Amino acid sequence: MKHLTKLVAAAGIVTLALAGCGGGTTSNGGGGASEAKDAATFKACAVSDAGGWDDKSFNESAYDGLKASQSSLGIQINTAESNSDADFNPNVESMVSDGCNLIIGVGFNLEKAVHTSADENKDVHYALIDSSFNDGNNNTVTLDNARPLLFNTAEAAYLAGYVAAGMTKTGKVATFGGIQIPSVTVFMDGFADGVAAYNKAKGTNVQLLGWDKATQNGSFTQSFDDQTLGKEQAQQFISQGADIIMPVAGPVGLGAAAAAKADGNTWIIGVDSDWYEANPDYSSIVLTSVMKEIGASVEQAIQDSVNGKFSSTPYVGTLANGGVSIAPFHDFDDKVSAELKADLTKLTDDIKSGKLVIESQNAPK
Repeated sequence: MKHLTKLVAAAGIVTLALAGCGGGTTSNGGGGASEAKDAATFKACAVSDAGGWDDKSFNESAYDGLKASQSSLGIQINTAESNSDADFNPNVESMVSDGCNLIIGVGFNLEKAVHTSADENKDVHYALIDSSFNDGNNNTVTLDNARPLLFNTAEAAYLAGYVAAGMTKTGKVATFGGIQIPSVTVFMDGFADGVAAYNKAKGTNVQLLGWDKATQNGSFTQSFDDQTLGKEQAQQFISQGADIIMPVAGPVGLGAAAAAKADGNTWIIGVDSDWYEANPDYSSIVLTSVMKEIGASVEQAIQDSVNGKFSSTPYVGTLANGGVSIAPFHDFDDKVSAELKADLTKLTDDIKSGKLVIESQNAPK
């Protein structure tokens, strides 16, 4: 396998409105049959996006969930690694030919391949990480034998925004996106609310650059690939006084990290995976990360399929079910005050219990 440190596009370049993904129907026949299966003969399979199974991001997290399910449930597994988009269709079909009961596509890039295969193989279950299924015109559709695995990152981003507001030395923090789509702006909405919550609780006036939740206007690089654009955007924020930046732009965010490291006084909040672990070149400036717990969603999808509880209703990762979280503070742990940590613990508990609801028009339903 290739040894790459690659960030999958933050929240994926999902060119469909995740806000419309709810209301799936439980399957009744074929792949959706609600019949428990013999774990010993059940085979769960996964097809990677480009980057390999050791990419320290989406692919590796999905693989870890697959392996954990093999250990805990005693199932069989198989995988197919994609090196390019051209591998998606043949890799998915190779899993069908291998007799897989559940086939998991890792990332929005596999939507078309998984969608096509699910239409053609009604007796097989499918799951798609970080994307709903669409009709080709960005309208969400429900497939009886396929389940989207989605993530309400607004909840974890709220905590990250609260932390950022509590840790800034300049009184200014920032965020920007790759492309303005719901799976990106849901991070930004939560982050904005977290900053606002800190200001209300502490009587401060920390400013957020790059996103206005009320108007849904903000800063976007219009790319998930060009790191130069991320560097330029971060430099602009730094020049305006921001000292903590959360880029929601996949690999473009590494450009922002480069700018922050070069500045020497700016910290980064990662997204999707723990950037401290995924990008050791920038670990010294990573305050925390807003994480999608891909492995947990994979384990849930497999468990439901084995136990006869498979449904086309989307799995939505939350703080309560362990589907989203914020990463440890790592090197910054001794810099985060006990008071701030206590606040985060209470906020986390309140969100999990439903006492505190983080609202975003961009969140998956």
